[in-house]
Amino acid sequence: MIKQFGGKASKIELEKLAKSKHWDGKKFENLQETKMDFRLSGMPKFFKKQFLEKEGREPKTPIPIEKFNKDTFLAPSEKAKFIWYGHSVVLMRINGKTLLIDPMFGPNAAPIAPFKVKRFSENTLNIIDELPEIDLVLFTHDHYDHIDLKSVKRLKSKVKQYFVALGVKRHLTEWGIDNEKIIEFDWWKKQSFDDITITFTPTRHFSGRGLTDRAKSLWGGWAFKTQNENIWFSGDGGFGNHFTEIGKKLGPFDFGFMECGQYNENWHAIHMYPEESVQAAIDAKVTKIMPVHWAGFTLAQHHWKEPIERFMEASIAKKVNFIAPKIGEIVELSAKNNLEKWWENIG
Repeated sequence: MIKQFGGKASKIELEKLAKSKHWDGKKFENLQETKMDFRLSGMPKFFKKQFLEKEGREPKTPIPIEKFNKDTFLAPSEKAKFIWYGHSVVLMRINGKTLLIDPMFGPNAAPIAPFKVKRFSENTLNIIDELPEIDLVLFTHDHYDHIDLKSVKRLKSKVKQYFVALGVKRHLTEWGIDNEKIIEFDWWKKQSFDDITITFTPTRHFSGRGLTDRAKSLWGGWAFKTQNENIWFSGDGGFGNHFTEIGKKLGPFDFGFMECGQYNENWHAIHMYPEESVQAAIDAKVTKIMPVHWAGFTLAQHHWKEPIERFMEASIAKKVNFIAPKIGEIVELSAKNNLEKWWENIG
């Protein structure tokens, strides 16, 4: 069980983190004030609904996953292609390289909690065995719904290199990943990966896997720029001015994977409402978008279909080009929109 927590923020580790200008002496800080709104009087009602009242908050039957076609995925293509595996897991093929973002394929997003948070799809860890060699794995932050021990262990033999948020390296090395394979990123750090320029972008969020390491690693998103394309993965976080800054510094973007789901009025500062996800894309100058961070787990109190429905409505109202692919579907960024509402066939 202790292994699940990952690496400890030792004295040497904290001295390294303190070199970041986003470190306040004890922890990382967001670019703007960020507080969660919990009132003690409402806690009993909140916890009852959060952990015991699941009607409508998870599908009645498992969400199916399209079968992986390795040849089709690896076939040469002028434009990037990707597969979304629910929640925030994205497998991407770009410039002949295979990238994997936030590969949490595990069945439970709360492995140390008294109540399981079960995945909406079944046998997802087995997908790892079907995947090709991974040139680069990227982690946005260290929360359990984005990085898990079982997935890291199972992926280990397939992965050539890791790009991670500052402070996340200690978890991977604790779990047996070679130190030399991991590069850590502060906000705005750029790194060339062959002919892909990758930048770690700021978000308004937090981090931590235990009681003593809150905000002792960084959180963010990833931008991928090639000669022909510019793609952005927003990462988890609340709405803020940083989206406009990202657009000015790195945009415009051809495509954006936008966080959308697991929001609640109590933690609105760290997770956007769907309408804000669409506005964030507009602010960051994204041409075409899709929602992620939904259809994976019940981490909030909204209906499991609500994020995509509100996201679509907002995109249409704002005249923003969007897609909503099936889980496991191979999508080419140059392809026309597929607006099949596949989730409507699932209870």
